[in-house]
Amino acid sequence: MNDLRILGIDTSGKVASVAVMDGTRLLWEKSVYTTLTHSQVILPMVEQALKESGLELCGIDCVAVANGPGSYTGLRIGIGAVKGMCMGCETLRCAGVSTLLSLAYNCAAFKGRIIPVMRARPGISYVGVFESDSRRVTRISEDTVAKDSDIFESLDTSVPVMLTGDNAQAVKQQFFKDNDNVLTANAACELQRAGSLCLAVNDHISLITEADKLEVSYLQATKAEKDKAHSDKQEEEK
Repeated sequence: MNDLRILGIDTSGKVASVAVMDGTRLLWEKSVYTTLTHSQVILPMVEQALKESGLELCGIDCVAVANGPGSYTGLRIGIGAVKGMCMGCETLRCAGVSTLLSLAYNCAAFKGRIIPVMRARPGISYVGVFESDSRRVTRISEDTVAKDSDIFESLDTSVPVMLTGDNAQAVKQQFFKDNDNVLTANAACELQRAGSLCLAVNDHISLITEADKLEVSYLQATKAEKDKAHSDKQEEEK
C-alpha cells in the first residue's frame, strides 16, 4: 500500500461518486444515485469533498477517475473534468482506472474470485475477472464485452465467486440460482464507489499517468461510430 493522497471521481454509471483517501484512511466519500447529468453534480461534489476534508486541489497527489467501460457521456464528463483539474494545477497527476477493477475493489475483503458484471445491452455485459487475497485485487483476464451465455454457462465455480456490478443479481438468478459457491455483493458494494478507485490506484501506482494520456476505454463502438459504419456500408452497397 502506497501513502498517496487521492481524489477519486466516478461518473461511469447512474451513480455520481467522489472520495478523498489519504494513504489507508478514507477521509470523505459521497455517492449519489441521481437523475441529473453528471456535469451538474460532479464538480460541486468535488468542491464539497475538498472543503470538508480541509484540502486544496494542489495538495492532492493524484486524481483517479473511472475510464470505462460505462456510460459514454458520463465517462467523457469525468475524463474532461479531471483533465481540466490537471491543467489548473501543474503538480497534479491523474490515473484512469477500469470501472470493473474499481468494482472489484468494492469486494476486496472477499477471498476468492471477483467478477464485476455491468449491463451493456440485453443479454450482453461488460465483464472482468479478478482475484482477491482479502486485501489486494489482481487481474485474471482483460475486460471484455460479450454475451452473458458465452461467459457464464461455462464459468468455473469450483472456487468461491463474488459477483458485483449492476447486472450481478440478474446473472446470479439466470445462471447460478442454486449454486451456493457463487455469491452477489450487497447493495452497498454493488454499484460504483469512488473510494474503490482510490484503493485501486494505491495498490497499482502504474495506473498513474499524465493528463494528456488519459483516455476513455469504451470496449464497444459508440453510437456515432456505429452510425458511421452503417452509413459507410450503405455507401459501399450503392
